[in-house]
Amino acid sequence: MDTPPPQAPVQYSSSFSPPSVTTARPENRINRPPFSSPLATRLSPQRSLQDQLLLSSSRSIGSPDTVSGVSSSSPPTQFSTPPGPPIFSSPLRPAAVPFQTSPASPQPIAFSSGSTLPTSSPPNFTNGTTQFPLQYTSAVEETVESPYVLFSAHKVLKRKKQANVSSLGFGALVTPGKEINPGPQVVQRDAYRCQNCGAYSNIYSEVLISSGQWQCVICKRLNSSDGEYIAASKEDLRHLPEFSSPTIDYVQSGNRRPGYVPVSDSRMSAPIFLVIDECLDEAHLQHLQGSLHAFVDSLPQNMRIGIITYGRTISIYDFSEGSVASADVLPGGNSPSEESLKTLIYGTGIYLSPMHASLSVVHTIFSSLRPYRLNLPEAVRDRCLGAAVEAAMAIIQGPSADMSRGIIKRPGGNCRILVCAGGPNTYGPGSVPSSLSHPNYPYMEKTAMKWMEHLGQGAHRNNIIVDILCAGTCPVRVPVLQPLAKSSGGVLLLHDDFGEAFGVNLQRASMRAAGSHGLLEIRCSDDILVTQVIGPGEEAPADAHETFKNDSSFCIQMHSVEETQSFSLSMETKGDIRNDYVYFQFAVRYWNVYQADISRVITMRLPTVDSVSQYLGSIQENVVAVLIAKRTLLHAKTAADAIDMRITVDERIKDIASKFGLLLPKSKLVRFPKELSTLPEMLFHLRRGPLLGNIVGHEDERSVLRNLYLNASYELSLRMLAPLCLMHREGGTFEELPAYDLSMQSNSAVVLDHGTDVFIWLEGSSQARYFVSRLIPAHKDPPYEQEARFPQLHTLSAGQRARLKASFFHTDDQSFCEWMRSLKLVAPEPS
Repeated sequence: MDTPPPQAPVQYSSSFSPPSVTTARPENRINRPPFSSPLATRLSPQRSLQDQLLLSSSRSIGSPDTVSGVSSSSPPTQFSTPPGPPIFSSPLRPAAVPFQTSPASPQPIAFSSGSTLPTSSPPNFTNGTTQFPLQYTSAVEETVESPYVLFSAHKVLKRKKQANVSSLGFGALVTPGKEINPGPQVVQRDAYRCQNCGAYSNIYSEVLISSGQWQCVICKRLNSSDGEYIAASKEDLRHLPEFSSPTIDYVQSGNRRPGYVPVSDSRMSAPIFLVIDECLDEAHLQHLQGSLHAFVDSLPQNMRIGIITYGRTISIYDFSEGSVASADVLPGGNSPSEESLKTLIYGTGIYLSPMHASLSVVHTIFSSLRPYRLNLPEAVRDRCLGAAVEAAMAIIQGPSADMSRGIIKRPGGNCRILVCAGGPNTYGPGSVPSSLSHPNYPYMEKTAMKWMEHLGQGAHRNNIIVDILCAGTCPVRVPVLQPLAKSSGGVLLLHDDFGEAFGVNLQRASMRAAGSHGLLEIRCSDDILVTQVIGPGEEAPADAHETFKNDSSFCIQMHSVEETQSFSLSMETKGDIRNDYVYFQFAVRYWNVYQADISRVITMRLPTVDSVSQYLGSIQENVVAVLIAKRTLLHAKTAADAIDMRITVDERIKDIASKFGLLLPKSKLVRFPKELSTLPEMLFHLRRGPLLGNIVGHEDERSVLRNLYLNASYELSLRMLAPLCLMHREGGTFEELPAYDLSMQSNSAVVLDHGTDVFIWLEGSSQARYFVSRLIPAHKDPPYEQEARFPQLHTLSAGQRARLKASFFHTDDQSFCEWMRSLKLVAPEPS
């Protein structure tokens, strides 16, 4: 029977999603490519586009995004400059095999109808499985497009030896929390699941309409629907959501809440704690104060806020004195003692107060902050960041169960701790020496990383997300801080200063909506094996999910469920495939921001083929490039590893050419397969750009970029990998050009979108160096190669071309064509 969808909750604007953390470990998966090696992770300034967060760079721009929920549509944000940053999510900690973690364009769904069996054809049982009559034909309209799942190919090779080419690989990008409009069909009842393997009934399930029994597409067992699927004809079943759409949201409000709660109530119940570095110089402090004043003015009036400042001590501000600002001070050299925390929690102080009651006091607190007075370098100033976060967590959690007569008052959503840091944690728990040359620095750093990860895990268990927003020129020791952000489900971002970009990200952080208690279950046909998962989660323990008799699913415990985070899946075939299709089902179960229990079920199938040419023609090059980049960056843990990974990219390209390319006659050169014409160029951007190259200055910046990439959505990942180059034309239009330095022409303005940074170049502008470092140096190539790959050159006169050539300086950097020739390969013709 049809069930009306629930009333949509009040909507709200989106927020940012973060990058991830440190602790990645060497890849541990089946059939590792022979040329792979461990790597490094780091990165650089950031900007914003619709898929990630505005990072450090003041050159960045972005646009708001939507948040997760049962439905999605967001009003304009309260702040207008700069454009809202993209949203992204944080990575996760490493998990058991085969799960791997980083040290961490919606298209319309082609809906199709469900199918049923004729009542005159009873099933035949064989070893518990059901063999349906051969004359039965499915009424499902074929589709391999989904806004939630992007496969690297739309067909699967039947022969194992051909399919399992590790250099190219087969896999998928899964974005389970993505919101589209219109969204999935909503069903307010329990789903029907296979009692053998746990899979859900879906659009591809065969149904016996006389009895209502349905066949599981994963294990082929027959299951009861308690009469729900009994119908007069198969057309009648198409009215049921699970038989009319490949994606379904099963919604249960449960008894945690009587139903959906208004956004204002949800926001009020999930407080924000600002943890502010008080060791800043005057210039940085002035920028920070401006950003903080604007930030609190943008918050809802019923939002609860707390403020802590930290240096050598921890100052916890008390709002109980009305219009007077006062603070309780704790030492920062150790974790806050139980006695001191009891005094705070059970005393008369108010440390979380709604904005409508405390806005003036909050402004007074920000205005009263003073610059650091001692004559010490930024890097050696005592900062007890770890202890300050511990104190904030204790206040958010409040009384324990035994001290509140068994009544635990928990916030209605993820609480947030926003850390505003200008330097490393050098004092107290989780600290490291100020100097990298300290004889015990490696050991102390490792110890600090473990402590921070443990602290982040504790925050995650209590639905507290820790976002760390860093700014300034002082190294913050990213490897130490990132485990805290990552394991809590938060993000660590770097900014040039505490100015506009920092302020926008602070506002985005406060509005970012994240689901909690997320669990992603992956089920595939018996022919398919998931060998690796990269993304913002970890392998779930056995007691974290329901278990079924023969459940072979791979389960991932998600730190948060957000719209712009994604998981990268690597898969292989177990043997030669005999069936015409292979099936995939992705089910994410989580609590949304309104505390409704959501089960989103996405079911897809791919046809199998014998022909290699058909397989190559179905390959989605952009998806393949993003999957390869994520697998590569997982091993980029240090700068030295990044250099090794460039070699890995070279070997991967050569191996793909040897498997699918064509040896040229009377030559030792191999032509790269024409079906993959854009893949080599995207991987060339990977090896020389900010992810594996050295065009971004500090290793902290490179580390942040790589960690962000490992969890980023497909759209953001693609732009971070290969920049989008747009030339401004008359009439206000833009022409997309290849990302070559030949675009830097004297009479044109050019925009370069590199995912986390957007650059605008005019002749003679100071940003020329940023541009040229991110573009392929094609000016070195002979004219015929330039014209083949950059057709716009045909529009230039001989004089203009001569002036363009003369404008470039000599460089030892290889062009794309030179790189391919150095590998004994011939680049495919541009498509």
